[in-house]
Amino acid sequence: MNTKMTSAIEKITLDTATFHGVTVEPTLINFFYGNNGTGKTTIATEIQTNSGLTWQHGKSAADYSVLVYNQAFVAANFQDYDKLKGVFTVGKENITIQNEVAEKSAQRAEQEKLNTDNTTDKERKEASRNALLTSFQDDCWSKSKSLRDTFNSAIAGFKTKAKFAEKALQVTNPVQHDAGELRTLYETAFDPNATTYREFQPTGATTRLKGTRGNELLSKPITSSGDSPFADFIKAINATDWVRQGHEYYAEAAEGVCPYCQRKLPDGFEDDIAACFDGQYQADINDLLQFQEAYASDMRGFLEVLNGNLQTAFPKLDLTEYKAKLALLEKTIEVNIQRIADKLKEPSTVVTLENVKTLRDEINALIDRFNQQIQANNAIVGSKRQKQTECTTKVWELIAFTLQNEVSAYKTKRKAVDDEITALMKLITDGGKASRALEQDIADLNKKIVSTLPTITSINILLRDSGFQGFSLREKRGHQNVYEVVRHNGQVAEGLSEGERNFIAFLYFYHLVRGGHADTEVTKDKIVVIDDPVSSMDSSVLFIVSTLVREMVGVCFNNVEYREHELEVQGDYIKQIFILTHNVYFHREITYNQTSRYRCVSFFVVNKASNQSSVRLCIRQSQKVPTEQENFNPVQNSYAALWSEYRKVDTAIPILNVVRRILEYYFMQLCGYDGVNIRKRVLDDHRDKFIELVDGGQPDYTKYHLASAMLSYISANSVGFSDGLNYVDDCADISLYKTVFKLIFEALEQEQHYKMMMGEEEETAQSV
Repeated sequence: MNTKMTSAIEKITLDTATFHGVTVEPTLINFFYGNNGTGKTTIATEIQTNSGLTWQHGKSAADYSVLVYNQAFVAANFQDYDKLKGVFTVGKENITIQNEVAEKSAQRAEQEKLNTDNTTDKERKEASRNALLTSFQDDCWSKSKSLRDTFNSAIAGFKTKAKFAEKALQVTNPVQHDAGELRTLYETAFDPNATTYREFQPTGATTRLKGTRGNELLSKPITSSGDSPFADFIKAINATDWVRQGHEYYAEAAEGVCPYCQRKLPDGFEDDIAACFDGQYQADINDLLQFQEAYASDMRGFLEVLNGNLQTAFPKLDLTEYKAKLALLEKTIEVNIQRIADKLKEPSTVVTLENVKTLRDEINALIDRFNQQIQANNAIVGSKRQKQTECTTKVWELIAFTLQNEVSAYKTKRKAVDDEITALMKLITDGGKASRALEQDIADLNKKIVSTLPTITSINILLRDSGFQGFSLREKRGHQNVYEVVRHNGQVAEGLSEGERNFIAFLYFYHLVRGGHADTEVTKDKIVVIDDPVSSMDSSVLFIVSTLVREMVGVCFNNVEYREHELEVQGDYIKQIFILTHNVYFHREITYNQTSRYRCVSFFVVNKASNQSSVRLCIRQSQKVPTEQENFNPVQNSYAALWSEYRKVDTAIPILNVVRRILEYYFMQLCGYDGVNIRKRVLDDHRDKFIELVDGGQPDYTKYHLASAMLSYISANSVGFSDGLNYVDDCADISLYKTVFKLIFEALEQEQHYKMMMGEEEETAQSV
C-alpha cells in the first residue's frame, strides 16, 4: 500500500469556529478547494498562529519562517504605501560568493539529511529498546505469577508489568529463600487479624508415683500370712481374695446372716475373718489404694493440661498428630486405671501398666515444636512493621533469584542498544553543530550579496510585464530597508484598486518567501500558506500569480526530487506549502499535472453543512493498481472530465460518444484539423498502423475500419455514423476500441498528450 510523505507539520487539529475535532494530515504540497465561508481562512489562521499543530519529531515553529498570504497580510503591509518593510533577497552581482553559498548550502543539505538519517536510526533503536523492555516485562510477569499470587501484599505498589520489572532490576542481591518459611512470615506479617497466642503447656514428670510402694506392689502378689484354721482353709481353696471382697461388700449389711446361703453366721465369725488377713496384708492394700488415688489424680492433671492446650490454639498449627497421641494417651491411662482397680480386686494377681511416659514425651516434643511456631508468630506480631519490611525484602530477593536469567539477558541486550543510541546521539549533536556552523557561514556570505534592492527591481519588472504602468516600487529616501509605492510623477501612490493592491501585495509576498525581512532570514526554511490570492484580479494577472505559485510548488517539490537543470525552479527552501482557494480557474492552473505525485501531493475539499465544517482528503482506489490508492482533483474542466469518463466506460455506444467529443474538441477545436485532414493523416499516411497480417499473410482490416468509423463519427451527430456502419453493443470489443483510439493519437504525433490525459505521462511519479 502506497503511503503519503510527512513534512514539517504532520497533523492539524481544527477545533475552532465551525470546525469541531476535525483532523488534517498534510504532506509536502497541499491543495485545498472550498467555497467562500466554508472555513479555508480558519485553516490558514490556525497554521499561522501555531494552533492545533503536531510538528515533525524534533521540529517546532521556531525552526521555520511560517509565511501566510491572506487579506490580513495585505491589510497589515499595505495600509501605508510609503512604509513597506524591505525584503532582503540575493542579487546576481557576485557569482563567486553565490557559488560558495550554493556549495555550503549543498553541504548543509547533506548534513541535514545525515542528521535526519541519524535521528531516524536513533528513533528506530529507541523503538527496539522499548520493544526489548516490553518483552522483558512480559517475561517477568508470566514467570513470577505464582510468587505474585502468593506474596500479593508484599509487592504493593509494583502490580503493573512496568513497575514490577523495574523493581526486579533494582534488586542487587538475589537470594533463594525457603518459600515455605517465607510464606509463614508473610502470612503473619501481612495478616490484618494476626494476634499473639498462648504457648502450649507440657506435662511434668511423675516422680512421686515412680518410687511409691503401691507402684512396686503392682508386680507382686499380695497374700495373707494368717495361721488360724479358717485362714489355712481359705488359703487351701485359694479364696483369700474372694473372701476379702465379699466381706468388704456385705459385712455391714449381713446382720449376722451369710449373704450367700442365708444361714446364721457362727459366733466369732468376724474374729475368724480378721485372723485371715494379717497386718502386712492390710498395709499392702492401703498402699495400693493410695497409689490408685495418686495415679488417677496425676493422670487427670496431665490430661487437663494437654486438653487445655487445645483451647484458643494457634490456628496455623497442624494438631492432627497431637490430637491422635492425646487420644491414645487417654486410652492408655484408662487402661492403666482399670488394671490398678483389677489389682485391688484381686491383690494376689500381678499387673503391668502400659507405658505412658513414651507417649507423654512424644506429646511434649510436639509441644516444643508448636511453641517454636507460636513464639515466631508472637515475635512477628510484636514487631509487625519491621517484619513486613523484612518479608518484603526477602520476597523481592526471591523474585530476583527466580528472574535472574531474564534480568541478565535483558541487561546485556539493553547495554548494547544503549551504547548504539549514545553513539547516535553524539553524531546528532555533532551534526547539529556542523549544520549550524554551515548555516552561520551561509548567513555571513549572504550579508555580502543580499540586499533589498533586488526585490525592487524584480517586482517592478513583474509589474511592467503584467501591464501595470501606473505605479512602481522604490526605496524610500532617508530610510534604510523601507519601500514605497509611487506614481510616475514620484508621488506616493494613493487610491490603488483592490486588484492592483492585491497583485502588488502578492508580488511582495512572493519575494518575502524567497528572502526575508532581515538578511539572516534569507536562508531560513519556509512554510508557505496562500489563502485565495486572486481576489479581484483579471485573467492575465491570475495567470501570472498562478505561474509564481507553481514555481513555489516546484521549490517545495525539490525536497523530494531536486532538479537542478530547471533553472527557473531552484532551491528547496520551501519545506511545506498550503494553497487554499475557491476559484476553480486558479485551482486548475496551479494543480496542473499534480495528481500523479501521490506521496508528496494531497488534494482536500473543505465543506460546510449545518454550520459545521469538514475537510475531505481526495483519494480513491487506483484504477491501474487496485491494491494502491491515487489522488484525484476535485475540480475538473469538461475536457478532463471526458477523459475521466473514457477511462471508466466499458460499453460500445457510450465510448463512441466520448471518443467523438474528445477528438472533436482536441483535434478540431484546439489543433485546427477538419474531418478530411484527420482522415487523410491517419488512414492514408499511417495506413500500416491499422492493418495487421494474420495467418497466411492475409491483411486484417478490423482496426482500419474501426478507425475510419471513429473519424467519420466526429463529423456526424452523436446518434449515428456518416458511412452507414453499424456496431452492435453486445459484440463490441472495448479494448480494441481503446487500442485504435490510442493509435489515432500516435498517428497524429500526439502520443504525449494521450499519455498525459490517461495519467501515463509520469507513471514513476506515483511513487514520489
